Amino acid sequence: MPALRRALAALGTVLLIAALGAAPASARVTHLYATPNGTGDDCTREEPCGLDTARDRAARHAARATGDTVVLLRGGTYRRDTPLRLGPADSGQHGHRIVYAAYPGERPVLSGARQVTGFTPYDTTRGIYRATVPVGTRSRQLFVDGERAERARGPLNPAGFTASGSAFVTSDPAYAAFTHQSDVEVVDNAWWKHMRCPLASITPTTGGGSSLNLDPACFRTNNTAVPNPGFPFNGAGLPALAGVSWVENAYQLLTQPGQFYLDSTAGQLYYLPRPGQDLTTADVELPVQEELLDLSGTPGHLASVNDTDPGATYTGGWGTSTGRPYGDLGDDVHYTTTDGDSVSYAFTGTGLDVLGEVSSDEGGIDVYVDGVKRQSVSASGPDRLAQQVIASVGGLPKGPHTVRLVKTGGTYLVVDGFTVVPDAVALVHDVAFQGLTFAYTTWQLPSTAGYLDNQAGVLWDPSTHAPTRIPAAVQVHRGRGITFTGVEIAHTGGTGLDLADGTQGSAVTGGWIHDTSGGGVSVGEVDDYSLTDPARMTSGDTVADSTIDHVGRDYSDAVGVWAGLTRDLTIRHDDIGHTPYSGISLGWGWGYASDCTLQARQGLGTPCRHGTTYAGGNRILGNHVHDVMGVLSDGGPIYTNGGQGGGTGTMASECAGNLVEGGNHTNNMLYQDEGSSYWNTHDNVTRYGGQNWLGMWTPTIHDITVHDNWTDNPVYNDNGTAVTFTQATVVTGGAWPAAARAVIAAAGPDPRHRPLTGLVNDDDQAVTYTGAWAQYGFRGNGDYDDDVHYTTTNGDAVSYAFTGTGVAVLGEKYADQGQDEILLDGVSQGLVDTSSPVRLTRQVIYRAVGLPLGPHTLQLVKRSGTYTTVDGFETASTYDDTAPALSYTGDSWATHGARGLGDYGDGVHAATADGDGASLAFTGTGIAVVTETAPDEGRIAVTLDGRAQGRVDAR
Repeated sequence: MPALRRALAALGTVLLIAALGAAPASARVTHLYATPNGTGDDCTREEPCGLDTARDRAARHAARATGDTVVLLRGGTYRRDTPLRLGPADSGQHGHRIVYAAYPGERPVLSGARQVTGFTPYDTTRGIYRATVPVGTRSRQLFVDGERAERARGPLNPAGFTASGSAFVTSDPAYAAFTHQSDVEVVDNAWWKHMRCPLASITPTTGGGSSLNLDPACFRTNNTAVPNPGFPFNGAGLPALAGVSWVENAYQLLTQPGQFYLDSTAGQLYYLPRPGQDLTTADVELPVQEELLDLSGTPGHLASVNDTDPGATYTGGWGTSTGRPYGDLGDDVHYTTTDGDSVSYAFTGTGLDVLGEVSSDEGGIDVYVDGVKRQSVSASGPDRLAQQVIASVGGLPKGPHTVRLVKTGGTYLVVDGFTVVPDAVALVHDVAFQGLTFAYTTWQLPSTAGYLDNQAGVLWDPSTHAPTRIPAAVQVHRGRGITFTGVEIAHTGGTGLDLADGTQGSAVTGGWIHDTSGGGVSVGEVDDYSLTDPARMTSGDTVADSTIDHVGRDYSDAVGVWAGLTRDLTIRHDDIGHTPYSGISLGWGWGYASDCTLQARQGLGTPCRHGTTYAGGNRILGNHVHDVMGVLSDGGPIYTNGGQGGGTGTMASECAGNLVEGGNHTNNMLYQDEGSSYWNTHDNVTRYGGQNWLGMWTPTIHDITVHDNWTDNPVYNDNGTAVTFTQATVVTGGAWPAAARAVIAAAGPDPRHRPLTGLVNDDDQAVTYTGAWAQYGFRGNGDYDDDVHYTTTNGDAVSYAFTGTGVAVLGEKYADQGQDEILLDGVSQGLVDTSSPVRLTRQVIYRAVGLPLGPHTLQLVKRSGTYTTVDGFETASTYDDTAPALSYTGDSWATHGARGLGDYGDGVHAATADGDGASLAFTGTGIAVVTETAPDEGRIAVTLDGRAQGRVDAR
């Protein structure tokens, strides 16, 4: 478990100290109470209700509230058969919020899993256990004691497979004997894509081998007919599924500890335990739900239909043009050159956007709604632009309507498509979630349709081939003012959280999103680029002070934070690490927003696929992005794509103050890819990885300013257009100047959202390397967070500054390692020997305890051997009552400083009201609370992880 990267408010270890009694509630706040098995109707503390009842009661209270309505969820597991659904009617009212919050000191978990018990030995030779589940149960994930099990699979990159039509053929006859062959999948990781297809069958070959025959539809869209509509949907259809990275999901592949196989037909779950696991006591969770929380306003996701849609009627001398290279929807249009010709579109809804072309040969248009002229518009413009909203009608009463466009001027009127707005924009709004955990989901579509990848978790719909995305456990559609503070989202079968479909002014702050099959956080869409209505744009959202790690556990193209087309998005001071592909990916459209001159310089020819997007004003600030690109290539710690600036540069975007390190398979640490424009990239630090510290490879990348950055790699690629480039300050041997050190120290979450103690990974900002150190991630050797730093040069050193009473350094022991010198606060502690005849990872190579409380520095210096390897540090610390991680609830708390009574830090927090409490979230194996005893003190109730620990008397 990545203890370091836990966001504090989401930690499972919580100490609560509270004076006994009932705290007076604010007169302006309504409190409701829910428990996992609550049956009350009024949701009181004495008779709490279930979560769905609490939702309904909260909505009724909010309608007449004079303050926030707070639903306090008591600790425990809320097993969901359906998502908790909230719509506009479940929103906060009168400027107040509805808040769903963890009861102080307790950990409520919304779960989409079925708990499995009753495991018995099944195959004692292979060590396989079996449990019964309901017949028909389907899931692609399993978790044992909070640890993800691996779906049964064969070896990585198996030798001997050759492509033959829609099959992969091997001389190995064992595959032909597999059971439930249509459940077996072939997976291929190639470049930036993760692809998979289920099998239709496995047949013996004439030579005695096996032919793995892929599902024909999946093979077609992943190999022979890969969707490639071009800008703005994608940059290239390839690579195709052409090899075997591994074969997955057969009982016969169940060979490694920690693997499972689910036989849905028979209702049997098979598991091969890891060493030390006891299935009679283990918590085994089998996810069966795809989604846990859904907040949806209207009108939901909007998709344009083509000009050939049956709802369109063309009157006059219209012609059609197909196979056009201009970027039209469907690459075709209707057009007319005759004034008075018209097009009518009949629909049911509240509004309509008509897509056409803007060009110098276009002209005037009269717009009629239900036979009444509403406006006159013009499609004339200096440049040819595809998929432009040439007429927009909104605010209609919901029902059947007809919009008619009549040509009144110019040489041409071109019609390209229609976007119906079926419902008025009604956002779900002013809802907050605090301290909750969302865990255990699955996602079934890949089992039947495969995984049709485009890039970065953006897929092709298997039936329509339109863009789609991995679904999230927590989804917001058409939201405003939706906030997630200190939430944990974990163990998902898809993405963690999605702010989608025009969600505005919403935020994820201080969260911990980890162990996801898909991405961490997604924001925005990829197919709403033509929007001109700000009310429907994704804008003003924030992802801040959050820890997002170990994403893409099943789908290797997933990223930590993905954003498509957005305005004024801020990704700020997050810690994003241990990802198979990019850390942050922002933007979409490739060169679509770059003009034809720039596209011609790229070799794309003229005319070109050229239009606009509304993206701009986005900010990537102060993040720590590390140990990424562990599986795929052609991405980066921070990756941008497509145009910003709203097409004009008036809404330029900014990438500043970020620390990016540990690039693994990346070609660019800061990767401003095809079409990126109007960026100000400055004051970033890049180190440990990447062919280039900055990559801008083609002329459609334009109008970017790069200045005041630092790097340990002098190589860059600047082949953009109108780029103002200043080479970064190149640093060697870890001798970062003061300004760079300030960026390093400030990157990532602020102290309130960082762990106090516990394991610290080798790439933490508190760790300083001097000399020729390198980073090595995704080793697969059992390292903490699967990565290490290493050096081969004697005299190279690593320092770790900490505040506490104890410290340990973790590393590797092996035959090619030697002796390291340890210095503590500048005083040598002698040599430690890290040699071993066998490789031992995650080893404590030095430990100090009983240090005086305060700041210390541990230093390790390589003295001999071929390698020195550093894997992390462990700290034991004491913190004052003013530590940011401490939270105080209740109105009577006050601080008293400079007391002169021997208090730690010479001050205390004190409360006088019964019921007031103090909570501390921490990572570690033990805790002690230091306070004073006096005649005026009293009884204190203590809970740990939501469980009562009894009462203590401070008198």
